[in-house]
Amino acid sequence: MKRVDVAYVLLFDEQDENVLLVKNIGENSSYYTLPGGAVERGETLEEAAIREVKEETGFAVEIDGIFSVSEAFFEERGHHVIFFTFRGKIIGGEMNISMPEEIEEITWMDSQKAEEFIHITDAEGLIKQKSTVPYLLRKRGIQKS
Repeated sequence: MKRVDVAYVLLFDEQDENVLLVKNIGENSSYYTLPGGAVERGETLEEAAIREVKEETGFAVEIDGIFSVSEAFFEERGHHVIFFTFRGKIIGGEMNISMPEEIEEITWMDSQKAEEFIHITDAEGLIKQKSTVPYLLRKRGIQKS
């Protein structure tokens, strides 16, 4: 099993009612997810989250803590995936599909409906709660024991 880290960002509109989702083009059918993707080698979770949102939606974002951490096993791919979902805020850019081979649509979806697509089980109503835990990055380099 290969471990894969995925960083997503939960973004609300200005009225705090709708969530930004992307519709990914899948092998068999398209599917909605929060904007995000795999963390690349040498990249922090935060860097990956910000990069992925920019690539998939055109928006520049800042991160505001962790909304959730979840995991799944994808036996057919041999992957053990850890999903790190951040809360974020749009600080610039404009909606744009720059990767039409991967992203079919970018949409604002009612938060209650969006809960179906955010990789969290048994989480009804969680999306509207404002709680987060801090995301802390320890300095790179040699750690003293």
